[in-house]
Amino acid sequence: MKTFFRLLSLSKPYHHYVPEYVVYIFLYTLFSLVNFTLLIPLMDTLFSTGKQEVVSVLPDFSFSFAYFKQVFYFYYNELLVHYNGNKFAILVYVCVILFIAITLKNIFGYLSQRVLTRVRVTMVRKMREKVFHQYSTQSLSFFQNERKGDLLSVISSDVVEVENSVVTSMQTVLRDPFVIISTFITLFYISKELTFFTLVFFPISGLVLSSISKKLKKQSVLSHGLLGKLLNITEEALSGIRIIKAFNAEKFIGKKFDQDNRAFARTVKAMSDQREAASPVSETLGVLIVIVIMLYGGRLILAGDPSLTASGFIAYLGFYFQILAPAKSIGSAFTAMPKGLAAGERVLRILDAPNPITDKANAETLAGFEKNIEFRNVTFAYNEKPVLKNVQLTIDKGRMIALVGKSGAGKSTMADLIPRFHDVTSGAILVDGKDIRDVKMHDLRALTGMVSQEAILFNDSVFNNIAFGQENPDREEVIRAAKIANAHEFIVQLENGYDTPIGDRGMKLSGGQRQRLTIARAIFKNPPILILDEATSALDTESEKLVQDALDKLMENRTTIVIAHRLSTIQHANEIIVMDQGEIRERGTHDELISKDGIYRKLVEMQEFK
Repeated sequence: MKTFFRLLSLSKPYHHYVPEYVVYIFLYTLFSLVNFTLLIPLMDTLFSTGKQEVVSVLPDFSFSFAYFKQVFYFYYNELLVHYNGNKFAILVYVCVILFIAITLKNIFGYLSQRVLTRVRVTMVRKMREKVFHQYSTQSLSFFQNERKGDLLSVISSDVVEVENSVVTSMQTVLRDPFVIISTFITLFYISKELTFFTLVFFPISGLVLSSISKKLKKQSVLSHGLLGKLLNITEEALSGIRIIKAFNAEKFIGKKFDQDNRAFARTVKAMSDQREAASPVSETLGVLIVIVIMLYGGRLILAGDPSLTASGFIAYLGFYFQILAPAKSIGSAFTAMPKGLAAGERVLRILDAPNPITDKANAETLAGFEKNIEFRNVTFAYNEKPVLKNVQLTIDKGRMIALVGKSGAGKSTMADLIPRFHDVTSGAILVDGKDIRDVKMHDLRALTGMVSQEAILFNDSVFNNIAFGQENPDREEVIRAAKIANAHEFIVQLENGYDTPIGDRGMKLSGGQRQRLTIARAIFKNPPILILDEATSALDTESEKLVQDALDKLMENRTTIVIAHRLSTIQHANEIIVMDQGEIRERGTHDELISKDGIYRKLVEMQEFK
């Protein structure tokens, strides 16, 4: 139940719900008991047993079952005298009280349900907020270790499953045990001997339902893992549909999906069969217990036991049948809950995942960029595999530095370390002499802009993509940024101009258009530090020229780190850093490195650059 209570804690603060709920559920239970307590005088009236309790004086108030019983019989006897023993008038009196009790019971049951609905909605809302916040603030290493399908499964199906199984069961778990306990107290009041006898049979149904519940939890964990794989395969298929078609891999990917889909279907069927079995099993056990009670109680009455009257026995059975419904609900809840708890554990695993990239408690403010960026003996390892080794580099303000080298040399890692997408393993990166781990990440990232090889755009309008992350953006500034990025001309030709939706990942635009939008986005942000990660490598010649012109405008008067994409750009760099196996092997201008006849010259001759 630890997982359940952790999920329930998401609905805090409890003082918004608990006092109100306790009052409603107490009154609901009280009037539920009154309904069946009235069976005794009802039966006595109809069948004229003559065993009605005589109360001639209205008792003093006390909050007890005996007080309310004596008040009822006081007015019962008053009416009996007033109507000269007219049984029908007494029957009307009992039925009116019964109707009032049932109405009040349902009113307070409805009000208690409204409170639980508030708890449910609050809990699910906070769960989704926390999961999404975790996704948006986690380090890049977190996403490198997780499958996208699993992450999508957590915030979609897992949260829904928690809502359907765990949160929906809250009414049963929080209300029905209270009803059962209070009903058993009343049963003891009617007949201690009969109630002690019935308690012997209750653990039997509990053991049966517990065994079903344990099997369901194991299968729930398996089913959620399989669903995550299905979502992952689907996401990859949708993203790579061109490659699938180009390689005639439709059958291959379809077979892979079918295998996991069949395994998921088998698991879900087994879970459904066991979950559906829980209700009839619990109901059958309940009816069996009632039959045993009827036999035992009937024997007591036939034997003339003075502690149990016929009308009292009928009321006893009414109370016991009232226990069956919540007991059945609890059984169903405990068989449905394991699936939700398994989903809840996956949600909590995401929420509990540590985030190594966070602000220090006393993080400093970084108001601007004035001097330089310094890599001081920087070493970075990923999963204990060295990626950078003792890198020493100073990038002065306003200079352009180009990082070149073969794939895997550590170029992109160096760029990712500057805005703290990762933290260094040892050494330090300093901006204006301040260790970036000691300053606020928001301030640091406000100083940096990035244009990557893949044009990352969002399913929104052109305007909102250029002004991404900015509140109340100025439209004229957005248009100015688009003009500098050579994007204005094609934007105004779109159906709705700057308000045109660009589709998922900007798929309604060409590659060159998408990349020019990302450049416009960087221009609009106007950062003093710019990171260009092979921003033109995936473009055709015509698009590359337009994008490169936009990049040249973007780099004016900025400190720029360029991961090599064009030889002409590298030639104009203030310094070229040649990386190899995570180390700086050469550095200098284009002409200086060519004259050294080293790694850089070989890269140029091998046409590593365009």
